[in-house]
Amino acid sequence: MTRLVLDPTGERNPAKRERLPRLDSLEGRTVGLLDISKPRGDLFLDVLEARLRDRGADVKRYKKPTFTKPAPPDLRQEIAVQCDAVVEALAD
Repeated sequence: MTRLVLDPTGERNPAKRERLPRLDSLEGRTVGLLDISKPRGDLFLDVLEARLRDRGADVKRYKKPTFTKPAPPDLRQEIAVQCDAVVEALAD
């Protein structure tokens, strides 16, 4: 089955990116939760954080300054270096 993943950032010449292998387990892994600063996204992430911790994951929280722009490069780099996986919250 072929899957098409769309990148919503509106790049005119999007970079081709290989998918990373799926994690075998969350046990002992670090999962980053990125709040994009939309209303109630933090409430969703609170529930998700509890569930991830129940599965043995270490959770780190991050927040974008505004939902109207992509995450700053330094924040993206920090997440990439510190986390094995990331979840971005999109909620209103």
